[in-house]
Amino acid sequence: MHKRTKIKIAIFVLLVGMACMFTAVVTDHWAVLSPKVDKLNETCEAAHFGLWRLCKKYIYISSENYVEGHGCGPISLPGDENCTYFKHFTPGEEAEIFEYKTQKEYNISAAAISIFSLAFMILGALCLMGSCTGKGKGRDYLLKPAGMFYAFAGLCAFISLEVMRQSVKRMIESEDTIWIEYYYGWSFACACAGFVLLFLTGLALLLLSMPQMPRNPWETCMDAEPEQME
Repeated sequence: MHKRTKIKIAIFVLLVGMACMFTAVVTDHWAVLSPKVDKLNETCEAAHFGLWRLCKKYIYISSENYVEGHGCGPISLPGDENCTYFKHFTPGEEAEIFEYKTQKEYNISAAAISIFSLAFMILGALCLMGSCTGKGKGRDYLLKPAGMFYAFAGLCAFISLEVMRQSVKRMIESEDTIWIEYYYGWSFACACAGFVLLFLTGLALLLLSMPQMPRNPWETCMDAEPEQME
């Protein structure tokens, strides 16, 4: 396969990774939390949240959808939903969910790191645009920083994922919390896909943009023009 074709495939995969990561950042289905259900034929309160917003869903639990030992839900059941944006720096309505100051710091960190990931993606996209519109050696040169920026974006996405995972784990393990069950939603899956695609394809693009190593270095050195002595 021709080198230029490989670069085009890498760019397409990067675009898919960018779409996945952007979708994950702007949606709020990273994690779903469920409290314990004590009684049937009553409404319970489940929650799902992302980097910026918390949504509470009031679900009516009947004998048809009740499973003993499980929490409220599943979240796909019909019910009234109320979403509020996080107030990271002031006490707000999310205090019932994020009981501790350190818990809020986890969420702030995950959100901030995801912004760095988006910033690196934008820088990589600018380099790709310059590469597509440029000519000659300048076009290939811009592929190197583009690959680095996308690899950094994937790395930031991974750190954001791990911070969010630790946040949910800490929340569930707390003795004071009402949440007994959790699982990661489709936004978290999008972020995972974005991390893999951006990081691996960014490295691949960086390698593809490197000059090809000579097959016989000794012959290349012998054929090289001598340096001009002044």
